[in-house]
Amino acid sequence: MLGTDPKGMAAGEWGGPRAGDWRAATISQAVKQRIAAPMSRYAEVTVVIRSYSLAGERGRVREACNVNPSRPTRSEGPPPRQTAAPVIQIDHYPTMLYFDVAMSGFQFAVSAASGGVRLGRLYTPRGVIDTPAFMPVGTQGAVKTLSAEEVFSIGAQIILANTFHLYLRPGADLVARGGGLHRFMRWEGPILTDSGGFQVFSLAKLRRLSDDGVTFRSPLDGSEHTFTPEKVLAIQRQLGSDLVMPLDVCLGYPAEDAQSRDALRLTARWAAQSKALGTGPGQLLFGIIQGGFSTALRREAAQRTVEIGFEGYAIGGLSVGEPREQTAELLEAVVEHMPADRPRYLMGVGAPPDLVDGIARGVDLFDCVLPTRIARTGTIFTRAGRVNIRNAAYREDWSPLDAQCTCLVCQQYTRAYVRHLFNADEMLGPRLATYHNLSFLAQLMAAARSAITAGRFEAWRKEMLGAYETSW
Repeated sequence: MLGTDPKGMAAGEWGGPRAGDWRAATISQAVKQRIAAPMSRYAEVTVVIRSYSLAGERGRVREACNVNPSRPTRSEGPPPRQTAAPVIQIDHYPTMLYFDVAMSGFQFAVSAASGGVRLGRLYTPRGVIDTPAFMPVGTQGAVKTLSAEEVFSIGAQIILANTFHLYLRPGADLVARGGGLHRFMRWEGPILTDSGGFQVFSLAKLRRLSDDGVTFRSPLDGSEHTFTPEKVLAIQRQLGSDLVMPLDVCLGYPAEDAQSRDALRLTARWAAQSKALGTGPGQLLFGIIQGGFSTALRREAAQRTVEIGFEGYAIGGLSVGEPREQTAELLEAVVEHMPADRPRYLMGVGAPPDLVDGIARGVDLFDCVLPTRIARTGTIFTRAGRVNIRNAAYREDWSPLDAQCTCLVCQQYTRAYVRHLFNADEMLGPRLATYHNLSFLAQLMAAARSAITAGRFEAWRKEMLGAYETSW
């Protein structure tokens, strides 16, 4: 894994806290970093050490957490998901410590808000998410080119996985038999799974739509499948994700009003059915707001979705080709109708300027494949904008990818070296670029949170966008 220096950056600087190298962390250090602080609001905490090799560390765990760990057990089953107090499960692997945390419920708290900008914390059964936050995308149970340990070391607190792809391969039933998606992919933190609606509706020639759901042919083998609101929730229950999405209709740009209205109708219908069906233990159901590219329809969609009542709200179907100004207009129209005490999630947005604009309009969570997808072809985020590291201009550039970046890649490697890796088709090139791009966004989110805390978000935003010279 790519370890990092455990020291954090000063408040207000780009960088924020960085995780320590798990190979060097002691049990007590790990507990203090990942358990003691998030769990401090609970009166009772149980720690289960699931490896005999850690039996001698129980005293250190007790001292660090001020709790009484139980005796070690070899049980392979998941921890209880509905308990009066958190259950902390510790596994030991050769290169990492794996924490499996179960709390009694979810909570979202906004600690600072000004001019629509929000600073919050989302407590989930598997950990705390500081918002605003960007979620790396692990479509098929992995963030491409990186291990779960590396994604964690970047500072990610939550990742996204794709219901559609995991249903088709390897199958939700197989993942369930493996102990759920967290254990399957060895990711200890929260996981958000989308409904698969975007992927299904991108198969325009391979799907049929009805009031009951959508029937489609697999792009893998041509087999026919049907997604209904009930089935989509059942798949996510098998996966064991923490934040779950109902089936929705996502349109491409442009879309006629008739299409947009039908998308709104079906999405609202399926949202109400999903709310009535409910989720599995330890899962939080979001409602998704669609409505195409009409401001009036977007407002109506927001109002209807909020009337159904969800614990969180997602905004789908934006940043799919429409002008950036229109995205901002539609986002503002939706956010003004969303409850202030619920997390807000803007789906499919990952360009740095768009993230900052979304934060300015009160969005808490973001996800997108953009940072990892472009990294694999040599496009790098920097504070001056994106660059193509393959260009000849970087052949003898001995500077880091970004001079102000605190990630391991920028601390150790030069632009000339990373360019060489890409031009030589070495696998390390895409890995380093991916690690850097996700680190860049984690630092961007940390800087935004620091600016909100300091009451200078708008000034910071102008500085950031002024220095960022490319459109995305």
